[in-house]
Amino acid sequence: MRLIRHQNPLERDHMSAISMLRRARNPAPGHTRMGIIDIGSNSIRLVIYDGPARIPAALFNEKVMAGLGKGVSRDGTLDAESMDRALAALGRFRRLAEQMGVPHPRTVATAAVRDAANGNMFIDRVIDLGLNVELLSGDDEARFAGLGVIASIPQANGIVGDLGGGSLELARVVDGEVRETSSFPLGVLRMEAVKAKGPRAVGVLIAKMLERSGWTGKGGGLPFYMVGGSWRSLARLDMHLTHFPLPILHHYWMPPENAQYLVRVLAHLDKKRLRDVAGLSGSRIPSLSHAASLLSHLVRRLGSSELIVSAYGLREGLLYDELNAFQRGLDPLITSAREEGARQGRFPEHGDLLERWLAPLFENESATDARIRHATCLLADVGWRAHPEFRAERGIETALHGNWVGIDARGRGMMAHALWTSFGGPSVVPVISGICSTSEIVTAERWGYALRLGQRFSGGVADALVGSRLALTERTLDLHVEADNAILYGEPVERRHKTLAAAFGREAQLIVR
Repeated sequence: MRLIRHQNPLERDHMSAISMLRRARNPAPGHTRMGIIDIGSNSIRLVIYDGPARIPAALFNEKVMAGLGKGVSRDGTLDAESMDRALAALGRFRRLAEQMGVPHPRTVATAAVRDAANGNMFIDRVIDLGLNVELLSGDDEARFAGLGVIASIPQANGIVGDLGGGSLELARVVDGEVRETSSFPLGVLRMEAVKAKGPRAVGVLIAKMLERSGWTGKGGGLPFYMVGGSWRSLARLDMHLTHFPLPILHHYWMPPENAQYLVRVLAHLDKKRLRDVAGLSGSRIPSLSHAASLLSHLVRRLGSSELIVSAYGLREGLLYDELNAFQRGLDPLITSAREEGARQGRFPEHGDLLERWLAPLFENESATDARIRHATCLLADVGWRAHPEFRAERGIETALHGNWVGIDARGRGMMAHALWTSFGGPSVVPVISGICSTSEIVTAERWGYALRLGQRFSGGVADALVGSRLALTERTLDLHVEADNAILYGEPVERRHKTLAAAFGREAQLIVR
């Protein structure tokens, strides 16, 4: 006799849900899942990261404006209401992190908890929630903010300024290292008390702080890297005022005089008009004028040459600090582009092969452009899953709006136009004209035509690229092909060869070996 067990449909659904839950909790092969809870003076944030260790993506990101620093700036203690709001958020964050496969998120507290008379009592309550809290010193904050900038802008050479609710940290970064650090009790939540002393009080206080700590003039001729939500909000406002066509904050550039210009603008703009600025958080609006005033005085005293926004800061610095030397040496743009290319493309090795194949045509380009071209090659196949009529749009969307770091707006524009061209997009998309020069567009177009030829000639597989090479002569653009692969040089390939040669002002020539 056979025993036949019929599974209850509800039980089956439950088991299916459990299986899905287990998959959701586990990172993809080769990926690392990490979580950080950042207890700041203004906000508390949980970020869950997943992806390659060198440049993991934010799987989940949530903040609560608890305002712990308000009480500290008023009477030196964390007030009961802010603590209750913070603890409620932290309880939720701990539970979410556990459900996302990170049972022990790294939890750090900064200026407000550090400076409050009842900070230790608050930490005890956080520990009761099951979170182990690291209380960072001011120099720790500065160092990790500096490492966060280095993680996302490897060539960074200047002064990092991290503005929070309770403190301001400065760090000198150069050659991939943080050289000097300082922390000052001057966050946006403390500014009301400073301004109450008179219209010149902020400038006088910053001048004294920088002079005593030896920072005056130290940023002369160097970029100032802006870290922190308040300064990112200022950059968002600057984008709005200048009609910048690409609303991506990371690596956004401003001349130093824009800091004082924003002070003047904010003196006349009411809150209603500020709420109309796309992407500007309403919770940041009350502190914008304080952030602008601090930035203006600071960059003038430092002698900064330019302002560059970094969306990466303390949290990403904590992750970067745990990497080994080899991982730190990886290029974040190339690493993330290779990851995306492998995820969306057909043949994972194809992007690197394409880069080597077409490199002889661009031997005189700068190292910066060569790096952007490499990233573009790694993304050369991202449009294949899209409908043929929209592959060019998929390429431009991936390049312009991807969550890339280690690249500015100009670089994004060149990647986007190259992919747009390689997928057959006509003319130039207006947003590209707004962020790239004519010569940069011409260069990107040549990249695109070269990719278009390589993809058609090879069919996306390795053999044809390995057994051929490109060469540029005074009069011709030569495609050298092994005899066995000469049959691949069909009419569509010939057309694309001619188009690429014309872009260089040359004639197309096939050479069979």
